[in-house]
Order: sequence, then structure tokens, then C-alpha cells
Amino acid sequence: MCVIRPPGRNHVVKYLAVLAGGAFGTGLRYSLSTLIYSMIRQPTFPYANLVINISGSFAIGLLAELFDTRLLVSPIVRIAVLTGIIGGYTTFSSFSFETYELLRDGEIWRGAVNASASVLLGLAAVWAGIRIAQLL
Repeated sequence: MCVIRPPGRNHVVKYLAVLAGGAFGTGLRYSLSTLIYSMIRQPTFPYANLVINISGSFAIGLLAELFDTRLLVSPIVRIAVLTGIIGGYTTFSSFSFETYELLRDGEIWRGAVNASASVLLGLAAVWAGIRIAQLL
């Protein structure tokens, strides 16, 4: 018989840290996007999304490396910042960082598959969602 146990206190604290960080990150994303599009009168390109994706990727790379090598932070702070704030700001940063780690570790094929599949299947999923909504 399998006994299901509730998550421990540490898990709950991490969860709440991610939620709080995510709220901050999504607010930051919305604010920056609003600012960028207020400066561009007639956008013909998703400039805000590009800026957010690139800056989020830079931030996750910078902070993950600093947290691993130079800054002593607790696991709660690490998860609140990297998963919560930056993940709320842009999930593209997580995709970029995880793909980088695969490539860095010599997993070229897996990194290429992850990048290609994420983009191509993501586009296909958007198309499928739109088509299903149109049929409803």
C-alpha cells in the first residue's frame, strides 16, 4: 500500500517563494512591455517580447552562475529568483538556460532537439489551439 504524505515544510516554503517571485516577475514583464510599446507608436514586430526574452536569458545565465560560484544564497532565494522572478518574467530564459546546459555538457543532439522541438512544436501547438477554438 502506498502512503501519500503531504509535502514537507521546506517544499511549502519553496512553493510560496516561487509564487511570490512569479508575481513580481510577471508584473515586471507587464510593466516593461507596456513601457516599450508606449515608445513605439505602431509596432510591426514583437519588440517587447524580444527584449524580455533576451534580457531574461541574460539574467538567468548571470544569476545562476553567480549563485553557483560567487554568491552564497539559500536554496529558497535561488528558487525564488531563478524560477519565480525570472521564470515569471519569461519562461524563454529557462528554455535558453536548459538548452545551454545540454550543449555545455556535450549533449549537442539533445540540445538541438530541445531547441528545435520547443520552437516547432510550440508553433504547432499554437496553431492547433487556434484551429480548435475556431471549430468550437
